Amino acid sequence: MEEEGKGSAAAPVVERLMVAVEEIAAISDYQNAYRKQLGNLSRRIKLLAPMFDELKDSRDPIPESAARTLAPFEDALASAKELLRFGSEGSKIFLVLERDKIMKRFQEVTAQLEQALGGISFDELDISDEVREQVELVHAQFKRAKERIDMPDPELYVDLLSLYNKSTDASAEPTILGRLAEKLQLTTIYDLKQESLALHEMVVASGGGDPGANIEKMSMSLKKIKDFVQTQNPEMGTPANSKFLSEGNPKALVIPDDFRCPISLDLMSDPVIVATGQTYERACIEKWLASGHDTCPKTQQRLSNMSITPNYVLRSLIAHWCEANGVEPPKRPAQPSKPTSGCSSSERANIDALLCKLSAPNLEDQRSAAGELRLLAKRNADNRICIAEAGAIPRLINLLASVDPRTQEHAVTALLNLSICEENKANIIASGAVPGIVHVLRNGSMEARENAAATLFSLSIVDENKVTIGASGAIPALVSLLSEGTQRGKKDAATALFNLCIYQGNKGKAVRAGVVPLLMGLVIEPAGGMVDEALAILAILSSHPEGKVAIGAAEAVPVLVEVIRSGSPRNRENAAAVLLHLCGGEQQYHYLAMAQNCGVLGPLRELAMNGTDRGKRKAVQLLERMSRFMEQQQETQAQATSLVHTQVEVHAEAERSEIPPSMAVVDL
Repeated sequence: MEEEGKGSAAAPVVERLMVAVEEIAAISDYQNAYRKQLGNLSRRIKLLAPMFDELKDSRDPIPESAARTLAPFEDALASAKELLRFGSEGSKIFLVLERDKIMKRFQEVTAQLEQALGGISFDELDISDEVREQVELVHAQFKRAKERIDMPDPELYVDLLSLYNKSTDASAEPTILGRLAEKLQLTTIYDLKQESLALHEMVVASGGGDPGANIEKMSMSLKKIKDFVQTQNPEMGTPANSKFLSEGNPKALVIPDDFRCPISLDLMSDPVIVATGQTYERACIEKWLASGHDTCPKTQQRLSNMSITPNYVLRSLIAHWCEANGVEPPKRPAQPSKPTSGCSSSERANIDALLCKLSAPNLEDQRSAAGELRLLAKRNADNRICIAEAGAIPRLINLLASVDPRTQEHAVTALLNLSICEENKANIIASGAVPGIVHVLRNGSMEARENAAATLFSLSIVDENKVTIGASGAIPALVSLLSEGTQRGKKDAATALFNLCIYQGNKGKAVRAGVVPLLMGLVIEPAGGMVDEALAILAILSSHPEGKVAIGAAEAVPVLVEVIRSGSPRNRENAAAVLLHLCGGEQQYHYLAMAQNCGVLGPLRELAMNGTDRGKRKAVQLLERMSRFMEQQQETQAQATSLVHTQVEVHAEAERSEIPPSMAVVDL
């Protein structure tokens, strides 16, 4: 009886442990910042499976004392499974931002597993020596892992934290968003959808209560990444790619989230923009405002004004989506409300009178009216809204083709001032202003060209407008202004080019327009005051294959090394970024050798110690590549020296043997 009871409690424990290991083995897809840590944890646990297999197949019952030592392992595996499952299915953004908590949890689980393995009585278990050695090896690995904190990518954490806290520079944000999308593997509509669902699950898991402001800020960070990815890949968000994502029925047509009103969740028929920049169905937001609310329903921010502006671009996209998918477009209200502004009736009457003059056949009337509207639009936000409401934008666009240079200048500058108002940007683009602005940029007076460039910069702040402007032929015209403009004109052109080249599709256009030699010329002329702008654009272009080739052809390496040595902190950072791109790919050894000959090592070490955060990262990466390059140089030199010595020895041996050297065979 004693022998029968000896292992009575052992079999269920072993069975449960086997199931736990199998469940852990089934968890996969660790596509986040902790893929290394999660993969190591999973792999080590899976290496324990043979022990449980042998225990299950053993003919001898497990002593109860040995079975009791297995019990803590059951709790440890449960903790590990919970961590691995969250690592596989949880929000990638949350995992990075909560780095300290996650790493602490890794340490706790690792310590729990190490302690559980350390308590097992192997002498009482019927397992083979090979399996015991394997388990002891895993135990040693857990012991080492417990004593070592293997933090995930620090750059990823810093980038995401700056986005989360809204502390990124506007100029650096696109670069940061690009790195985040790549490192977090949020580069497809499916990836972004899964991350959104993961954040939603965290809200649901909170029991319907307030999950904390952190989740809202994480959602805003995800929205920025999504907007950036869709800007870089315009086709990604089109119906062809996003309509078959519904669960359960893969053939069901799913309305893109951006086309739904955040209030009603229905497809919008008359989308309008409120002061926070959010878009809603007109009827829904008007009802919200009429109920006495003064906040944005989605962001909960207080509205600076109650005006609503039609979102013509989104309305057009919705119509195109409906047509492409055979969906009947939603019917708009018969008499939609008009946006409101703070203009008085007399001010509105004055604006209406000016609009009549804009359409008059008399050039003097057109010039004076455009000039007055230019000044009114410059004065305040209410005027900008009122002028746009009155229908001035299409009439000003018509005057961009005026034969009178002064009228043309007034018209483009009025559009520039109107574009300051975010609600007007979409209206200007939807009204077809870009070709006219580009015409002025090419053919207008110098002041008109400068203001045309500034207008394109203002409009390009909206990401989808970068594509439209880039396709209009604006980039070669901006490059021309950068070449021949005044100091102000060069700066206007540079800022517009910088913004436009954030979109990958525009980088090649800029390179082919000959911008790289111009930029290099600006870098080597500090007195021109354009070094900052030129290096910032070069840093963007260097990530494009054509840009890298053009920068290399411009013999940029000595110039970049000098900037890294003696430039301002921001310029040193950008110069290092350009050099890092050059020192990658097929020509990396050529450029590394050039940089080495120019004495880059000292400046890079200094930058790695005292530069900006981004500058330090670039310097460290360059130093690592330089170190590998120098090691390869030494190996090559050693091999060459060895070859020479071998040949000398063969010749000497041939002479001693009175054999002609030409007849001696060297086996290399």
